[in-house]
Amino acid sequence: MIHTIESGPRDAKTRLLLAHGAGAPMSSPFLDNLAELLAVRSIAVSRFEFAYMAGRRTNGKKRPATKAELLTGEYHSALAQVREQISDITRLYIGGKSLGGRVASMIAEDAHKAGTISGLVCLGYPFHPPGKPETLRTAHLADLTCPSLIVQGDRDPFGNRAEVETYTLAPAIQLHWLPDGDHDFGPRGASGYTRKGNLTSAADAIVAFMMPLETASD
Repeated sequence: MIHTIESGPRDAKTRLLLAHGAGAPMSSPFLDNLAELLAVRSIAVSRFEFAYMAGRRTNGKKRPATKAELLTGEYHSALAQVREQISDITRLYIGGKSLGGRVASMIAEDAHKAGTISGLVCLGYPFHPPGKPETLRTAHLADLTCPSLIVQGDRDPFGNRAEVETYTLAPAIQLHWLPDGDHDFGPRGASGYTRKGNLTSAADAIVAFMMPLETASD
């Protein structure tokens, strides 16, 4: 059984399954803060770790991240477990931070067509490795029909706004930009923006994407 961290209302009808980034666990401050912001907005969050990251907890050794292509099976397993354990979900979305979001995006199309998920949420999508803008990880995003939201910092080294706006992405993908944000959504001190403000903006964008009917009726 895959260990998860649960937050938000247990009886929430809308839930987001999140995987972590390549170097930080599911209990990272980034995911802790975002899960808390979503919880007070009536979205439940289930977080899980891939085996390589969970292994760090048990043996203390910092194993390198497994390649994204080899992690899709683990994400499928986590999705199936959440579906089995929480049967009364009306809307279930999948996603993750950086690597976790990339892996989720690789299974989203089939899962959506099967009726297993309602959509995809990527937080700081790694469009390319830092310093290697020619090494794109976008081929599968051009034809995606699953409703998708990518929340990205304006100056993310894995894909900044100027770069991403030149990419061919499917119409099903919405982009929400965070002003002066880096890969963890943090702005520079002199920018006039704050990490807290950007995280709040991210949470609001996720709610508007995942709960459009509730948002429209407020």
